Amino acid sequence: MVVPGLAGMYALAARKHGASPLRQLAFAAGVVLLLAVTITPIHTLGVERLLLVHLLQNVVLAEWAPLLLVLGLTPAMAASVAEVPGVRTLTHPAVALPLWVGNYIVWHLPPVYDAALRSPHSLLHLEHACYLATGLLLWWPVVHDTPRRLGSATRAAYVFGAFLLASPIGLVLALVPEPIYGFYEDAPRTWGLSAITDQQLAGVTMALEQAFVFFAVFAVFFARFLAEQDAEAPSPAG
Repeated sequence: MVVPGLAGMYALAARKHGASPLRQLAFAAGVVLLLAVTITPIHTLGVERLLLVHLLQNVVLAEWAPLLLVLGLTPAMAASVAEVPGVRTLTHPAVALPLWVGNYIVWHLPPVYDAALRSPHSLLHLEHACYLATGLLLWWPVVHDTPRRLGSATRAAYVFGAFLLASPIGLVLALVPEPIYGFYEDAPRTWGLSAITDQQLAGVTMALEQAFVFFAVFAVFFARFLAEQDAEAPSPAG
């Protein structure tokens, strides 16, 4: 119900405010990603058999899809959302980033992670909803200038900080020499992967994915910052 609801609200907003084809494409891609990891065999593999696939679900829900959804909003749409009570506070970088990182850490604690997987019709839905919500908050101040505008250098530093704070999760999974999650120790073996190999591949994949996504966004704003500095520099005397 959440994904069709998001799509319906966006369609109404696009009719009211208008949206370029590129923004519509970004939002549609975010919706497709959400559907891909929640109603396809990817979901079944992730919640029943492979940690590798479940971590893919998590990064899509917490990073990729939220970024695309936020990119899909026009400035007018963003301004309307910013008027909702609480949005100004929740999208402040000093609030959004700790919420996103804290959410990632809590749901990856072994007792919580296993409990969510053993409650696929309740707690797991809450987990996924938290990933999406905090992901939207994370990317909001990076993409939009309302309710506050951040400089390019601040945005670059913010994204780099997000990477530094979240990357240890994948590294721990990749380096710990024994399975962390009991649920996947007992899961049916798939593709010939042992529980520890599955975990190590999951950790490496998560670390590499975050390095690529966050570095790409960081590079965009760092390059923009350098261009702004060049534009502000006084011209040399002729």
